[in-house]
Amino acid sequence: MTRARATLIGFTAVLLWALLALFTIGSAPVPAFQLNAICFAIGGGVGLIWTLATGQVAALRRVPVQVYLFGTAGLFGYHFLYFTAFRIAPSAETGLIAYLWPLFIVLLSGLLPGERLSVAHVLGALIAFGGAALIVLGREGGEANALGLALAFGCAVTWAVYSVASRRLGQVPTVAVTVYCLATALLSLLSHALLEETRWPETGLGWAATLALGVGPVGLAFFTWDIGMKKGDIQLLGVASYAAPLLSTLALVLAGIAPPSLLLLVAALLIAGGAALAAWASARKNQA
Repeated sequence: MTRARATLIGFTAVLLWALLALFTIGSAPVPAFQLNAICFAIGGGVGLIWTLATGQVAALRRVPVQVYLFGTAGLFGYHFLYFTAFRIAPSAETGLIAYLWPLFIVLLSGLLPGERLSVAHVLGALIAFGGAALIVLGREGGEANALGLALAFGCAVTWAVYSVASRRLGQVPTVAVTVYCLATALLSLLSHALLEETRWPETGLGWAATLALGVGPVGLAFFTWDIGMKKGDIQLLGVASYAAPLLSTLALVLAGIAPPSLLLLVAALLIAGGAALAAWASARKNQA
């Protein structure tokens, strides 16, 4: 698989995550950890079908236990910290700090063997972060507090470390994500039992949204992201990830849930500009 193709596959995860907010709203009133358990079970089930269909069951047995622990810690750890942060501090500031992970991916990628981090990559990430900041800070929310912000920072670091470290596990087959998802579903179920009251979707549309979440943003996306992180342009994917909050908001606008605004246009220009700068830097790096 070429680097360019892996990068494109990785970017499909960003496109799928852009539907996360829309489908999550549609799945109401299911609480966060219960929804997480359902969706990761669906995503893991899809991965298991893929594993069986492609005859890769033996490959799963060869994956070291510590790799499964690492992958589960990445998926479950990120979501646990994210949901807990918003329970404590449901503010725009919390969302902004949680969305530092693409910038952290770009910065941490410079520590990987064979990767060169340029000033243009960092500048592109900062410009794109500015666009995402306009969107996130424009949302309504509750009050921020130190603990909630610290947990949001922790979730950003967790996802960035998981993503970048996946590059060092290039020999581990992507089907291993199946086990990460199923283990995350189990841990989410335990968290739900301890922290939440069970509630199910109340309409057929709600069940459809929940199923769509499990198949796409909380399922297939983690498999394609794994391919992108292991074989694609990690810096470009990091910067391009800032398209997710923009596309997510656009999806809400098209669904009539959020109003269009000039802020979206400015944010789009910043994110596109930052991604273009990162793409230019990557092209120069590949030609060198």
